[in-house]
Amino acid sequence: MKEILCNFHIHSTYSDGSGTYSSIASAALQANVDVIILTDHNVWVKGYEGYVQQNGRKVLVLTGEEVHNQDREPQKNHLLVFGAESEVATYASDPQQLINEVARRGGLAFLAHPDEMDLPIVHEDDISWVDWQVKGFTGFELWNQLSELKTVSRTLPQLLTNVFFPEKMSVGPNPATLARWDQYLAAGQHLNAVGGVDAHALHFNLGPLKKIIFPYEFHFSSITNHLLLTEELNGNLEHDKKLIYTALRTGASFVAYDLPAPSRGFSFTISNDEAIASLGESLALSRGATVQVSLPAAAELALIRDGKTIYQSTAMDHLAYPITEPGAYRVEAHLDFQGQRRGWIFSNPIYVMKGKNGGNQ
Repeated sequence: MKEILCNFHIHSTYSDGSGTYSSIASAALQANVDVIILTDHNVWVKGYEGYVQQNGRKVLVLTGEEVHNQDREPQKNHLLVFGAESEVATYASDPQQLINEVARRGGLAFLAHPDEMDLPIVHEDDISWVDWQVKGFTGFELWNQLSELKTVSRTLPQLLTNVFFPEKMSVGPNPATLARWDQYLAAGQHLNAVGGVDAHALHFNLGPLKKIIFPYEFHFSSITNHLLLTEELNGNLEHDKKLIYTALRTGASFVAYDLPAPSRGFSFTISNDEAIASLGESLALSRGATVQVSLPAAAELALIRDGKTIYQSTAMDHLAYPITEPGAYRVEAHLDFQGQRRGWIFSNPIYVMKGKNGGNQ
């Protein structure tokens, strides 16, 4: 498997971001990101996809969009769309119809910031997902950095601290979204998790205080999607785009907060006598199987099955753990950074099914 870094939920001057495509690509190059996917509000921007190269480095720029019904009050139900290859915002008034249309066009649909709070200090509304009867979406935006700013900035001093010292802010995904994802997994649904920075690089002004709220380069060095590709990117746009969207579609990825420590090299597999399954894959359970986890550094490690923690350790960099029960298994890792416990790695699941030779229900 080839591991690459992919960053998305990014807004440019085509909607409410402050950066041009060119400047955003430059920021991604500075952060050593391999792929970025721009997602402006209700507009699919054509003509910018391809590789950008500077000083011997390159980044692949792709375009999706963040779709929502602009006529709905209050605003809710934002959907991240990748790979539809055409405008789908005209379907925004009906979330299920929108998801169906994205699927019909071969695209991916992730529910953006499903659970978040408002931020009355700066007149920002809560724009959670509320239409939970929908089906057929690809997964959840598990960790959204701008939504987290709302959650942890309930007072003006908290907001100013988080804006001026953003490295002190992020601690992990919204617990409500984690719990919601686990509920779907426990019910047998195969849904993938991704992380989005929700980058706007907004200009914050409060009297003499002026600050860009989270420059693009900061975002690109923090919450990242690590994709496990079946082969190397080769520089051909269509070939490479297919590899990237396949990894996102199948869940061959994990969400990481790379600011405290690089997470590259994380590995999670489950094996039996006949096969080895990695992120997003399924495995038949007959006489048992073994979980194998490897972390790039020692951290607090948890193995979770259908939302229940079945193993936890405070400081380790590898785990071999026998299992005998089917279910959706995923891994979380936390570590300390600047005096606070913070989420580090959140894997997509491996799905362990009842085996052919008498495995458990």
